[in-house]
Amino acid sequence: MGANRHMSVDSRGRYTPEAMGEAMPGSEGPAPINVTAVRRAMVLMLKGVAQAEEMHNTEVHSAAHAHKVPSVIRLLAYRHIPQQSRALSRKNILLRDRNTCQFCVRVLPSSELTLDHVVPRSRGGRSTWENLVACCYRCNNNKGDRTPEEAGLKLARKPRPFTLHTSRQLMRLIGHRDERWRKYLFY
Repeated sequence: MGANRHMSVDSRGRYTPEAMGEAMPGSEGPAPINVTAVRRAMVLMLKGVAQAEEMHNTEVHSAAHAHKVPSVIRLLAYRHIPQQSRALSRKNILLRDRNTCQFCVRVLPSSELTLDHVVPRSRGGRSTWENLVACCYRCNNNKGDRTPEEAGLKLARKPRPFTLHTSRQLMRLIGHRDERWRKYLFY
């Protein structure tokens, strides 16, 4: 089992597979583990914990230095990757649902989406991964304070927590846009 981990940054410098290493015991070569912010990738590199494998053509500037932004990095020492969980937030719900209204299945910019409680809060619905979905304003108004069945709406997908599988799916989607990621992702 190797001791290398990797990170990647998308073309806009927003997300990065945080670590690459063995996907499972016995597997050959590195596999993506997570997605993180460019800032975290840069901090790990500046601390000497990680090394750049692929570079972006963009730079970040401080008062005295200019640093190239990494596209893929490798952690220099093995670190146990704990069970990963994502914070329940609007951003993460929209990521999980891929900016798609879960009722009319339209892909929209995040500014045109809201979050909907599948079981309304007035009926005891909680703010959980399993009860929140991305929703356009029109569908949200049509649904109102009812369940989808009562409003005559059908969910495109049953909502579920943001998992490692979801994170890897996002990395594959980003990999389609950034060729530097492709050799590190399994399709």
